[in-house]
Amino acid sequence: MKNTLHFQIIEPDKSITDFVYCFSSLQNFSNQHEAVVIPNGKIDLIFSKTKENQIIIALLGLETRPKYPNQEVSNFFSVSFNPLAIEYLFNLSTANIINTGTILPSDFWDFCIDDINDFERFCKKITQKIHSLLPDKIDERKRKLFQLIFESNGEIPIKELSEKVLWSQRQINRYFNQQFGLSLKTYCKILRFQASLPHIHKGELYPQLNFTDQSHFIKEIKQLSGVSPKELHKNKNYRFLQFLVCE
Repeated sequence: MKNTLHFQIIEPDKSITDFVYCFSSLQNFSNQHEAVVIPNGKIDLIFSKTKENQIIIALLGLETRPKYPNQEVSNFFSVSFNPLAIEYLFNLSTANIINTGTILPSDFWDFCIDDINDFERFCKKITQKIHSLLPDKIDERKRKLFQLIFESNGEIPIKELSEKVLWSQRQINRYFNQQFGLSLKTYCKILRFQASLPHIHKGELYPQLNFTDQSHFIKEIKQLSGVSPKELHKNKNYRFLQFLVCE
């Protein structure tokens, strides 16, 4: 059907996976009633088109609670960045836009309205732009830090992380708070929550990851999604947009 919600996702080239998680396209979004975006541990760069055929480019910070987005925009392309990209590609901090975002110049990264008509072409152009911005050197402690966090779905103890990357716990937490606006512990909770979604989607409404017990599991799911695991599984009106990835 013409007005059916249409979702596409394209994985990035391996050369940029330290920085980019995926590219996605969401069409006919304005028809999705009661849409909810839940924390995923990524920082999104959104390219959308207004009714007046103007481009809007927005950078969204990390989220620590569910968000109910404005549905005036029907179609958009987005790049989901791993946090490492903020320092090395954007050269800024997103601590001041946690749970919110900021509008960027309409010609940011040399994009224009014609670039958001074809999703595959958009992905090729922004991949080229990202390649042009890649730094010569990256702090290997930070690269390894995120690799370990992602590989463990946020379940690796902070003490073990500190020992493996040769970086003190205090310095790691200072980095997270100054760069992203939250603690490493909170960020790891978000990754564990995200790793739980495929299980919840299948109806496994009990802990599959390292939660203390069932009540702890329910409490964290409600904190990050706004609803119980049971209600999240039901996904009434298909309102939880991250479940599109699980389809």
